[in-house]
Amino acid sequence: MTAIEMPGRLPFWQRLLFAIPLFGWLARDAANGKPEDLGYTAAALVSMWGCSALLFGLPGLYLPALAMVPVMFLILVLISRG
Repeated sequence: MTAIEMPGRLPFWQRLLFAIPLFGWLARDAANGKPEDLGYTAAALVSMWGCSALLFGLPGLYLPALAMVPVMFLILVLISRG
């Protein structure tokens, strides 16, 4: 028995996302875990962003935010389409 009950067959994009070593584990836990796990996932992502800023300096702070620009643009387009 596993800790998280998974559905029988996941869509391809979820299988691809869940296969990424660190982020996939966080995404699977946030998608299928308890409701409070979403807060832990957000805290882990913010902590990783902070660690990259400490490790790499300003590029570690700016580049993850810059990488999220296309993602937010896609979200805005999807929202506008209804």
